[in-house]
Amino acid sequence: MTPVTRMPFLISRVGDPLFAAFIGSTAAVLRIRREEREKGLPASQLWPTLRRRAGLIFA
Repeated sequence: MTPVTRMPFLISRVGDPLFAAFIGSTAAVLRIRREEREKGLPASQLWPTLRRRAGLIFA
């Protein structure tokens, strides 16, 4: 039997958290954008909405 090589990281020790943060924040922006579009708000309202929601999280 051949020994199994364990890979503790998908990309690298630093790359995995950065990749996860990028994917998560992109998913959040796309969801917020979709919700705002469904409400009928113009695209120019996206940044104020993102700032407001980020303020709720990091406040």
